[in-house]
Amino acid sequence: MGANHAHDHAHGTPVPASRRAVVATLAVLVPLAAVTLAALVLLWPDGRPEAAQEQTGFQRVAGTITAVALEPCGETQPGAPEPHPATCGKATVTVGEGRDEGRQVTLSLPSGPGSQRFTAGDDVVLLHNPQAEEGMPAYQLSDHDRSAPLLLLGAAFALAVIAFGRWRGLTALLGLAITFVLLLTFVIPGILGGEPPMLVAIVGASAIMLSVLFLTHGFTLATSMAVLGTLASLAVTGVLSYAVIGVAKLSGITDDSSFTLDMSMSIDTQGLLLASIMIGALGVLDDVTVTQSVTVSELAAANPSYGFRRLYRAGSRIGRAHIASVINTIILAYAGASLPLLLLFSIGEQPLGEVLTTPVIAQEVARSVVGTLGLISAVPITTALAALVTSRHANPSGAASGEPAPAPRPSGESFFADDTPRAPLPGPDGPYGDRPLPRRARHRRAGSPP
Repeated sequence: MGANHAHDHAHGTPVPASRRAVVATLAVLVPLAAVTLAALVLLWPDGRPEAAQEQTGFQRVAGTITAVALEPCGETQPGAPEPHPATCGKATVTVGEGRDEGRQVTLSLPSGPGSQRFTAGDDVVLLHNPQAEEGMPAYQLSDHDRSAPLLLLGAAFALAVIAFGRWRGLTALLGLAITFVLLLTFVIPGILGGEPPMLVAIVGASAIMLSVLFLTHGFTLATSMAVLGTLASLAVTGVLSYAVIGVAKLSGITDDSSFTLDMSMSIDTQGLLLASIMIGALGVLDDVTVTQSVTVSELAAANPSYGFRRLYRAGSRIGRAHIASVINTIILAYAGASLPLLLLFSIGEQPLGEVLTTPVIAQEVARSVVGTLGLISAVPITTALAALVTSRHANPSGAASGEPAPAPRPSGESFFADDTPRAPLPGPDGPYGDRPLPRRARHRRAGSPP
């Protein structure tokens, strides 16, 4: 009987988990989901705040450049950068929508610092001012229209994900759509509407975590342990963020955007910084927690004799290797995003100590360190939870009564799976003994070399 049990696990059957673990998990997840849903309803923004509405009369209109006539660039002020020759001249643009659809207008090419270069045939975005005074241009050449390239890029991304992941890839795309919907319709409007950024971030992160993880990975104990591990790690990240922001005296105002939000909309920039740290950490936390939970389940399936301690140690060793690579990923991601700023500091030849203590760099250092500490905490928490539900459980009541214990639910199986007992197949060597053995296995049973 024990040999057959080991044989089943060798072929990938998930390690059984007790019904007590399932009930305890549901007892935590169901109230958590209910509280998250209630908070989502209570904090859901009523509509677009007035302060966020467009204050200017300009409208974005699509167009196509039909011709470009370059002209000599004029003289520049002393010390000002010379404009590129390709940015001096006029462009003839065909308006693609609105009341002037099909009309051709002649517009000046943008020639300021960092101006884009336009050629005939480019799809562009025009700014239209319906209230333009007589003699003033009603249109301005603004930017390239990137709708078509981005649409093709998104389609290629979706096809690649579905081709490789199949059904799992499709659920991952649905989870990504849910994430964008919650960020664009709840988190951002909620913060702009005056709600506490930290509270909005916590509710939004919980909603994203509960919906995306279960949608992508299924209603299983392994996914549930990943959800609980993510929640606990988010709590650690939030506490550390709150402490670091207070100790380092970070205001959250480091650029024109945060300054504008603080001055014109009276948004709590410290809370906004804390919310950004938590939402940013969530993007990496779910990767670590799902990996740890599934890894422990696979270890238990491959080694059914492993108890809690051995599963925890083995899973922790894998988690340490994962965290070591993730830390480098986080630092490189922040360095890449701040590369222009780092170049400016390098040009100024400021000492490293002074650079690190500037508000901009100090905020990014705090963000990366706190996020990394939250990731580190996710490994032992999730590994312990996964090892707890995947390690083998005894059934004292069944052993005492002499009756066979009911089959426990596999940790990788859905909560809603059919657990009706199945009658074993007859055979001298267990439920599968009547099946023919492979040739190599028959030689081994006979004691002869293959």
